[in-house]
Amino acid sequence: MANAAAPLLEKVYFENCPGCKQEKKKDANPGIPYKEFAFVWMVTLCTALPISILFPFLYFMIRDLHIAKREEDIGFYAGFVGASFMFGRALTSVFWGLVADRYGRKPVIAIGICAVVIFNTLFGLSATYWMAITTRLLLGSLNGLLGPIKAYSIEVCRAEHQALGLSLVSTAWGIGLIIGPAIGGFFAQPAEKYPDIFSQDSFFGRFPYFLPCFCISLFAVGVLILCIWLPETLHMHNVNKMQDGTIEFLEAPSCGSGLKENANESEERASTENLFKNWPLMSSIIVYCVFSLHDMAYTEIFSLWAVSDKSYGGLSFSSQDVGEVLAISGFSLLVYQLFLYPSLVKLLGPIISSRVASVLSIPLLAAFPFMTKLSGLRLSLIANCASLLKNILCVTIITGLFILQNNAVPQHQRGAANGIAMTGMSLFKAAAPAGGGILFSWAQKRQSASFLPGDQMVFFILNVVEFIGLLMTFKPFLAVPNK
Repeated sequence: MANAAAPLLEKVYFENCPGCKQEKKKDANPGIPYKEFAFVWMVTLCTALPISILFPFLYFMIRDLHIAKREEDIGFYAGFVGASFMFGRALTSVFWGLVADRYGRKPVIAIGICAVVIFNTLFGLSATYWMAITTRLLLGSLNGLLGPIKAYSIEVCRAEHQALGLSLVSTAWGIGLIIGPAIGGFFAQPAEKYPDIFSQDSFFGRFPYFLPCFCISLFAVGVLILCIWLPETLHMHNVNKMQDGTIEFLEAPSCGSGLKENANESEERASTENLFKNWPLMSSIIVYCVFSLHDMAYTEIFSLWAVSDKSYGGLSFSSQDVGEVLAISGFSLLVYQLFLYPSLVKLLGPIISSRVASVLSIPLLAAFPFMTKLSGLRLSLIANCASLLKNILCVTIITGLFILQNNAVPQHQRGAANGIAMTGMSLFKAAAPAGGGILFSWAQKRQSASFLPGDQMVFFILNVVEFIGLLMTFKPFLAVPNK
């Protein structure tokens, strides 16, 4: 009788369901799924590279297109090229999230990679300002794979490895935002940098920004081919899916009690269907958007600031110098995320680690404008260290918020939830390059101001945004998911 009175939970796998096949594989192999994590890393890197590739050469590209009449106005026009990708992604992120929840993660990932191959290549062939904006807009609209890949990184591993899975997403994303500019810095304008290999009359002389775009598109083709072996994780059958992705049936001693249990479960499930009423999810998304605004504005401003002349408060770096700085910090960031971050999040948790990183970012950013007083090897060394530390802090914050978002919803809502997060983040990131470019141009015109002259004002405003994000990580604003 005692056994009859207790509900029995029985785990069932459906033969033709790809999600069940993945669940069965996870149960049979409790270790880290290295192959699936490798897919996650490469796909995320594939979508991050075309976003950031233009930062080192965008300044020179706008100059060569003869759009800006004065050097101080280049940042203004450059900001809208950077914003067009994020605006396009904001228009379609929820749609791609819903498609991923309905038809699977794999089709959305494949379509996004195809968009990278086509429109990133066309961007490198841009001969006019409006062609550059249009190709970036279409690339953002059709590239909806970042939300599904975050859901995928949780679904391919057991609960104890989820922090590592999500850290791989933010690692690949952060490294993409660093390696992309490095590729752009080394391979843009090849006829000028490597005249022994590329002549001014060659194809690469006529299209000086095609080579870095082509390199990334070639990498995307390789990732697209590897997606043939990418396992699907979405459950495709008509039974309730629990939060951890497993399938459970409930046996009760009597029909009445069974109906009561199922009614309670249905009521609880219905209460979570409206994602906009899920405050743990929405609060983490809002905080994520604020920090994303800061990070994108910083990335845009750092590249513009580094290549601008010292007479305007910059570092007078070449695009190749910027590429070197970002490449060094990218490798170090990979080491940090793979070997240090999982231990950090176990020790402090995602929220505390994000707060600590935010606090440390404020004095670091405040010190950036004073680098202009340095020169030579000392300037290069300090710029490398500062860039590395700032990127580590950024990735720590974003990864913690990834964990909160994906633990706030069950599996069948992760695609839509990440789609909402991508829409909000993309809107903020669309505003960041445009706002950052306008702010940078304005700051260059006030070099002799008595209060925060020149680029000191730029980094001060970045710190204000960082401080607002820090305040939003505390209660009552940020709610922690129950899971």
